Amino acid sequence: MSSMPFYVSPEQLMKDRADYARKGIARGRSVVVLGYDKGIAFVAENPSRALHKVSEIYDRIAFAAVGKYNEFENLRVAGVRYADLRGYSYDRTDVTARGLANAYAQTLGTVFTQESKPYEVEIVVAEVGAAAEDDQIYRLTYDGSVADEQGFVAMGGAGEQIETGLRNRWSPGLTLADALTVAVELLAQDPSGSGAPRTLTAAQLEVAVLDRERPRRTFRRIGGALLEALLSTEDPTHDAPEEDDPTPGRHDTLTGGSPRDESSNPQTQRSQGDGDRSQGDGDADVDG
Repeated sequence: MSSMPFYVSPEQLMKDRADYARKGIARGRSVVVLGYDKGIAFVAENPSRALHKVSEIYDRIAFAAVGKYNEFENLRVAGVRYADLRGYSYDRTDVTARGLANAYAQTLGTVFTQESKPYEVEIVVAEVGAAAEDDQIYRLTYDGSVADEQGFVAMGGAGEQIETGLRNRWSPGLTLADALTVAVELLAQDPSGSGAPRTLTAAQLEVAVLDRERPRRTFRRIGGALLEALLSTEDPTHDAPEEDDPTPGRHDTLTGGSPRDESSNPQTQRSQGDGDRSQGDGDADVDG
């Protein structure tokens, strides 16, 4: 005896999928994207040093996300491939945040309507322009909807409360230190509004910027002593340095490290006589 097929209306099916995705996103820690005087800053509560919520996509474009890591990581990798292929096939200036947002919207929309489970993600694609009025920030939700945000956006579990705070406290032209302070204070608030604000340290944060004053590749991560100085009310540091850290292999990360001293770099030490060195072999200051 055959059973009657189970019927669910399209409206109910879409509603169930939307509710499922929203609940998954709400469990994630929030991310804040906001403009400052020299570019766009990204601030996320993320103690992991390996699983990034914020990443570079192309020269002047970055990606931020909340939700399930494996799902938004797949989107990030696809975005990098899209940007590399378009930049190679045409021109680097043809890679834009708008084009990338449209590609993501198609992917998310297709998954939401055709797959058995929607992506539990919310993402931002941002592009820094030559001037603040040229900056672009696009927010994409789990169903492929795209919103062109102005100045700032917050995603994740406390996104709505944080955006309310940003409307009251953010203004164009903030220094990087002021923008980060606002973002971190809002991230530290209790979403319910009943508890005392937490204290978020530099080690609990993932921070990056798109710095319009840097040539070509504008994306830099900020951490270490530099991030601590930017968040400190007693430190006069208010912006990221123009020079990259001297540490090899970390050209996209600024930590406030002091420039490398030529005399302490073993690769630059040379003999000053017949077999004599300026320092004995056992006394050379070698970076660990």
